[in-house]
Amino acid sequence: MKIAVIGGTGLIGSQVVEILDAAGHEAVPHAQSTGVDLLTGEGLPRALTGADAVLNLTNSPTFDSASPAFFEKTMDHLLAAAGQADVGHAVILSIVGVDHVPGLDYYRAKLLQENVLKAGPIPYSIVRATQFFEFMAAVLSWTADEETVRLPSTPLQPIASADVARAVADVAIGSPLQGTRDIAGPDVFSLDELGRLTLAARGDRRTVTTDDSTGMFAAVPGDVLVAGKDARIAPTHYRDWLTA
Repeated sequence: MKIAVIGGTGLIGSQVVEILDAAGHEAVPHAQSTGVDLLTGEGLPRALTGADAVLNLTNSPTFDSASPAFFEKTMDHLLAAAGQADVGHAVILSIVGVDHVPGLDYYRAKLLQENVLKAGPIPYSIVRATQFFEFMAAVLSWTADEETVRLPSTPLQPIASADVARAVADVAIGSPLQGTRDIAGPDVFSLDELGRLTLAARGDRRTVTTDDSTGMFAAVPGDVLVAGKDARIAPTHYRDWLTA
């Protein structure tokens, strides 16, 4: 298969390209650096020519109220170009629980992206993943100072980006789901516990203080960021990843 990977130079996209190429497919990475810009539509006709499937692994440059417009415009451009190129399968990467957190601009934006894809003319698949292991450092930095990291006790079920990439690649070469597949890591932690594990593994002596009013994930209710019973569970454990 020939698969156009938009966002193919990023954390997930670059790994997806490597996995697909190793399996004998022709995965072509596209990004602004290769002349493809989803926000303007520049380069899309060339990128999608002859493609059997297209993966949209791009992300909004911000997580704020500007993100819905980004995802709506980029999906409109992608679907129009995919229709003209007769692409048979469009895949996006989204977030577990995205439809249950209306208080977060970015989650509303990702849900909008899903809905634009569902309403479009291209057979589709949506892969929803939990939070990536690799993002923990950024999450800690949002509410940290030189001595303390303040984190809510929100439950999370994080996943390694390598496992996400394998799941996306698997969906890309299959028949369109016309629906959603959830993927998650094997372990559930509270976010403050994850913070303590992460700092300890790095030899960071700062203290993690539980504060359920602090940070983006404080707005997430209950077990929304924990995968349901039908999710595919990835093999990599966070503790093993930390010490690898």
